[in-house]
Amino acid sequence: MTDDVTDPGTTQTSEDRARLRLNLMSAPEATRLRRAEWLTVIASLLWIGQAAAAAMVIDDLVSGQPDVTNALYGSSVFVLLGVLRAALSHRSGSITLAAAQAVISRERNRLLAREALRSPFSEGGRSSAEIAALTADKLAMTIPYLTRYRPAMARARIVPAAILLVALPFSWIAAFILLIAGPLIPVFMALVGMAAQDASERQMKEIGSMNGLLMERIRALTDLRLIDATDRTIRDFRRSAERLHRRTMKVLAVAFLSSTVLEFFSAIGVALMAVYVGFSLIGQINFGAWAKPLGVGEGVFLLLLAPDFFQPLRDLAAAWHDKAQAAAVAVELDAVETAPFEPMLGKGSAATLPAPPQLATRSLRWITPSGQTISYPDFDLAAGQSLAVVGPSGTGKSSLLALIAGLTPAETGAVFVGDGTLDDDTADGWRRHIALIPQSPHFAHESLRANLRRFAAEASDAGLRAALNAASASDILARLPRGLDTRLGETGHGVSGGEARRLMIARAFCSSAAIILADEPTADLDAETAHAVTEGLLALKMRGASLIVATHDLALAARMDRRIVLGDGT
Repeated sequence: MTDDVTDPGTTQTSEDRARLRLNLMSAPEATRLRRAEWLTVIASLLWIGQAAAAAMVIDDLVSGQPDVTNALYGSSVFVLLGVLRAALSHRSGSITLAAAQAVISRERNRLLAREALRSPFSEGGRSSAEIAALTADKLAMTIPYLTRYRPAMARARIVPAAILLVALPFSWIAAFILLIAGPLIPVFMALVGMAAQDASERQMKEIGSMNGLLMERIRALTDLRLIDATDRTIRDFRRSAERLHRRTMKVLAVAFLSSTVLEFFSAIGVALMAVYVGFSLIGQINFGAWAKPLGVGEGVFLLLLAPDFFQPLRDLAAAWHDKAQAAAVAVELDAVETAPFEPMLGKGSAATLPAPPQLATRSLRWITPSGQTISYPDFDLAAGQSLAVVGPSGTGKSSLLALIAGLTPAETGAVFVGDGTLDDDTADGWRRHIALIPQSPHFAHESLRANLRRFAAEASDAGLRAALNAASASDILARLPRGLDTRLGETGHGVSGGEARRLMIARAFCSSAAIILADEPTADLDAETAHAVTEGLLALKMRGASLIVATHDLALAARMDRRIVLGDGT
């Protein structure tokens, strides 16, 4: 019932990593968890007193001359101990549940805070779908470990030994039966437990893989329809679902196996105790008690103790799958936290730079995840100016936008914002002046109104319509089935790629951003839609925003004030 916290990074085996990560996870709540474990142990030990009271009453009733006073006294003790036992169990459950929820909340916040600072160019990161599955679903699977397995382990360590010591003064044979039958359960639980953890880890991996597959296919849904690959996609989902089904059933099979083994050995132990007590009471066995033949009260007492000797072991076996499941989650959590991590600039603060600053770069160089070094030309951009960044694919256009936004640190050189350098102290405030229009737009799963108001909470519907009109997106609003109340979905269901980018431009209008970063805003668009997107971007510039566009579109680049070319040797 102690918690040894060790750095998970020093472990080698999966089992050790899981144990250490679970200890680290529960360490902040260790005091509350230990208190709850002791309460549940005390509640279980109270059964010894209840069994003694019940045995006394029964012995008095079968003696031929029952004493009403003794019967009332024994019954009162039995009831009072039962009420106290129930109260302690309830209190223990409340404490463990509150502690478990605090643990999960803390781990979720910790993981999300870490992932929120991960650079989009960081290697080794999990997909957003896998992180979502880990935080929303898998972490919750550790709650039974904290609320069931740990209390069960505490009871299994103390209660059987206490009952064995209580039974020994009455009969050495009864103690011997418990001593022989009891250890068989942990031995077989350990054997089954190894298979349970392996099956749980495979199930956790399959859940993450299926979530990742689902998100990838949703993002590519339009393309899949265009290339007539929907049937193949359905087959992929079916195969993934079947694999998850098989691995889930394997986990359940192992859980049922452990339960069956445990019930078998506990039933044998209780049966042997009943046989010994029964034959002793009818005079067929005259040995085993220390001084005299076993009496009715002593026999009943031993019979009542036997099931509760095995009960903690049964509870532990029933919760063994909870431990295996939590261990699988802990291994995955440890893998996420020990993977290579490149943070973006910033501290996650709510600071804002006092005024929309000017922008300049000097000797900026960045190394791609594949090891390629990209050197960028120096430039200065005053408020209200526009800049086109052009060049072949792979020359670092999108990376330059990420460097300007502080989404990834530069290898050498610096980005200057106003009178200072873009660093951890200024990045959060700088990004509050930036609106990003990505090549693949992303929306919150809310209404169009809510999406537009994310950076302008007080904007009226008239103001939202004005922003849509300035972004050449009024026709999109007219086609949406519920207007501003239409839910777009995360990838903009119901609107095309060009329409989604125009909606992002409208959101930039609502945000009053001073710096607009647009990544390939006209890519894959027809001429008419590309013209509408271009006009929306220029309208942002006319409002006074500085505009930086990474593009292959020379017609769009020609309408910018300035241009830098990447990948031409200059």
